[in-house]
Amino acid sequence: MRRYVLRRVAIMPLLLLGIVTMVFAVTRLTPANPLVTIVGERNLGNRVVVDAAKRRWGLDRSVPVQYERYVANLTRGDLGTSFRTRQSVGRDLSDRLPATLELTLAALVFGLVSGVGLGIVAARRRDGWIDHLSRLFALVGSSMPAFWAGLLLLYVFYSRLGWLPGPGRLDPRAVTPLRRTGFYTVDSLLAGDWNTFWASVRHLAMPAFVLGWGITGIVSRLTRASLLDELGADYVRTARAMGISERRVVAGHALPNALLPTITIAGFSFAFLITGAVLVETVFSWNGVGSYAVDAARSLDYPAIMGVSLLGGIAFLLTNLLTDLTYALIDPRIRLS
Repeated sequence: MRRYVLRRVAIMPLLLLGIVTMVFAVTRLTPANPLVTIVGERNLGNRVVVDAAKRRWGLDRSVPVQYERYVANLTRGDLGTSFRTRQSVGRDLSDRLPATLELTLAALVFGLVSGVGLGIVAARRRDGWIDHLSRLFALVGSSMPAFWAGLLLLYVFYSRLGWLPGPGRLDPRAVTPLRRTGFYTVDSLLAGDWNTFWASVRHLAMPAFVLGWGITGIVSRLTRASLLDELGADYVRTARAMGISERRVVAGHALPNALLPTITIAGFSFAFLITGAVLVETVFSWNGVGSYAVDAARSLDYPAIMGVSLLGGIAFLLTNLLTDLTYALIDPRIRLS
């Protein structure tokens, strides 16, 4: 296990370098001009201003030289300076990452809990009305576009019924809690501000539901299929023949084995949610990494695009490693092999 972990960690820099190289090449091949963001459209005809901006941002050098400088700065932890915000990309990401993590974790918890629950109920009530209803709910969640689901929920629960607040992490007039973790729910609890806590939870409910709905569909179908396979296994029939109650057979014997594939999906889903929260954050005006990525793409902000891509690559690599390790710890067959 130690050699396996060291080997996986050692290869990560090479994989990240490949990601950086591919994104760098794609951004430079884009026909749009980033100088529009840097100097403004009115100054594009001013040769002096344009030349000064190119020298300032290193755009006057060839693409290979730009790539070499970026990789050299990256080895020192420098992600560059954003064309749009004029701040360090690392600082921008650190300011926005807690918002995305709060939304992602809430969506992941909702998706896993609801998905596993629906999968268990569907497997135990196979071909019943609960089974059909849960599969319909999973199918709709897996197939409906996130932006459409978000707009629909905003129209119903915010605009028409008024049960939940609108876009944003807090109400416009609310006071932001003192930043300790960047999670509004946690920071408000640490400050003992229950009003802000409930307000942040209510604002979190809709985007977390929309983002986690697709995970619910995947997890519920996987749990249902895996549990049905386990319930037909020999050891389950033996347990039933020994007089063990059906609840203990399902919860103590079949379910732990059926949930092993769910661990893989959970790890992949976490990384996917971090990088896939773009549309949800845009619809709900959630000031996270997703909205930052949208703004960077619109303005062709090279350093910001590179920083977001690198963050997504790190998220996928780390979650895949942790998922494999968790799988090996839970399943002795994998660990011994």
